[in-house]
Amino acid sequence: MGKRRLALCAGVLAVTAFGPAACAAYAADGGGVSVVPAAPVPGADVALKVTGCDAREAVAQSPVLVSDARLTPDGDGLTGDGRVRSTLTAGTYTVTVACDGTEHKGTVEVVRKRTPAAAAGPSAHPSPVAPVNAGAGGAARELVGGPEPQGPGTAQTVVALALAGTAALTVHRAARRQARSGRGTV
Repeated sequence: MGKRRLALCAGVLAVTAFGPAACAAYAADGGGVSVVPAAPVPGADVALKVTGCDAREAVAQSPVLVSDARLTPDGDGLTGDGRVRSTLTAGTYTVTVACDGTEHKGTVEVVRKRTPAAAAGPSAHPSPVAPVNAGAGGAARELVGGPEPQGPGTAQTVVALALAGTAALTVHRAARRQARSGRGTV
């Protein structure tokens, strides 16, 4: 009975440990469209990104953009560039990307252009703008622009759960074999 408890505890531990990660990974892989900067002015250039799309290419469409933006693979999604129409009025607009038969949507809030009189003037940055080449051969520049680590993806979570289940099943079968042969301990 001790080995059965061990197998049961291992299975419960695996579900407890990896269950929330699987839910979070599934939610994160749902995909969406992001626009940087999120609040551009008319005439500004923007970077578009869609996650949760396995296609090799997609097109972003929006009344905000001068023309449709072509998105291409970039690590963990598709990215591309576009330009905001210079004749737009301030407001919130939808950006749509059709990918693999699924429509991904995001929003962008276009803000009014600032006039030079409204600007407060130049201000000093509270922290350094660019990383300093200090150690690691200048690797800091590459790390600054990279994506934030977001934990295991859906595939890694499924593999981890499958391995934990296989381990629990193996321990359970070994315990049953020992119990049948009369060598099991209570």
